[in-house]
Amino acid sequence: MENDKELLQESLCAIALELFRFQQVFQKVLGKLTLEDQKKYRGQFSWFAGKVNRALEGAGLRLCSLEGQIYDPGMAVTPLNLDEFAEDEKLYILQMIEPIIMQEDRVFRMGTVVLGRCPQ
Repeated sequence: MENDKELLQESLCAIALELFRFQQVFQKVLGKLTLEDQKKYRGQFSWFAGKVNRALEGAGLRLCSLEGQIYDPGMAVTPLNLDEFAEDEKLYILQMIEPIIMQEDRVFRMGTVVLGRCPQ
């Protein structure tokens, strides 16, 4: 029974991660549409995203994005480009490639990020 629950949570997380990725692409596409079409398609996407988020909540899970925040090595993320910076540089999270997935107050799955230099 516990195995079934874990399998369902993993499946739901996979769907949520794909939604997160698709949302980033979808935002770019929306910018190329008329305002009327943007409103229509944004509404449809919001409805779908709401359904996925309610399913996540029902499983005790939530997505967490740290985009724009100052990077700290203790964060529950794997930086893809940390080796591009000096150890003493102040960095921030430029882009979330995959969000952190939380289960109540614990990390269910770590996120993946791209870092950038903080403006001086």
